[in-house]
Amino acid sequence: MSFKDRSDAGRRLAAAVMGYKDQQPVVLALPRGGVPVAAEVAAALNAPLDLILVRKIGVPFQPELAMGAVVDGGAPLVVRNEDVISLAGIEESGFQRGPRPRTRRNRTAA
Repeated sequence: MSFKDRSDAGRRLAAAVMGYKDQQPVVLALPRGGVPVAAEVAAALNAPLDLILVRKIGVPFQPELAMGAVVDGGAPLVVRNEDVISLAGIEESGFQRGPRPRTRRNRTAA
């Protein structure tokens, strides 16, 4: 399925999830690309829209390829992509000491 743009994708997604409208949903968006999609869904469902701030942990030799992510918040959560870690040959020690994106919490400590 292809879309004209992210707003078009959001309108189509909204049509698919209209059954949730009476359940008081909250729509969560991932910046940047997910916001236009989520905004259309939130508007159609008359639901609040909030953001989840996530920072990618890239493979050292291919930084655009995510081997994990850090979800920002009071207690940042690290999510790992085990398939990418394995295929890239990243050892546990390499993941642990690999570059970590700066979250709100560790920005002030730097």
